[in-house]
Amino acid sequence: MFNLIRRDVILQKRQLLIFLPVILFFIIIDKHPAWTFLIASIFIPFNTYAYDEKVETNILLNSLPYTRTEIIASRYLGAIVYMLLAIGVTSLALFAFNKPFTMIDIAIGSSLFLLFAAFTFPLFYILKPGHITMVVMISFFLLAAIGPAIVLFLAEHLTAITDFIVNLSVPVLYTGATLVIMVVYVISWVTTTVIYQRKAF
Repeated sequence: MFNLIRRDVILQKRQLLIFLPVILFFIIIDKHPAWTFLIASIFIPFNTYAYDEKVETNILLNSLPYTRTEIIASRYLGAIVYMLLAIGVTSLALFAFNKPFTMIDIAIGSSLFLLFAAFTFPLFYILKPGHITMVVMISFFLLAAIGPAIVLFLAEHLTAITDFIVNLSVPVLYTGATLVIMVVYVISWVTTTVIYQRKAF
């Protein structure tokens, strides 16, 4: 399974040359660090899906000595590995440009990435290949644009939930959010595995 994760990096050697300039661009235009961490985390996993969508890689993968469970596991575990690597590189870049950031920024960026991945990874096996990547990325930017407004609207109108969250201690809030994100990611992983097991190539 490690070889499957490594394959994604090898196939994206040229795209990785774009990775650092993209991160530097967001740092230079002074985007919020959490947003920069999110963009950095998304880069490799979604480039991999975009590449596989174009060349029908799933046919090749299924001819290799890997089970379908291992193929999906490599996607989900690989996404976490790439996220950690992206956080490391982005942290060094922010530090080099003397841009302040906190562990909260890292936590927000990585949490948003894991949630976005959890909701979108299954789509690559449900929808027909062609324009899935474009749809996913457009959805990402739309959510990034209108997401804060939706959160503010819900916070103003669902006061009971807002009050409950505000009254939670910071450790309880962080622990609860982490558990929720982990559960959603695992459910997505299991769902995608079931879909992929039944899919014909």
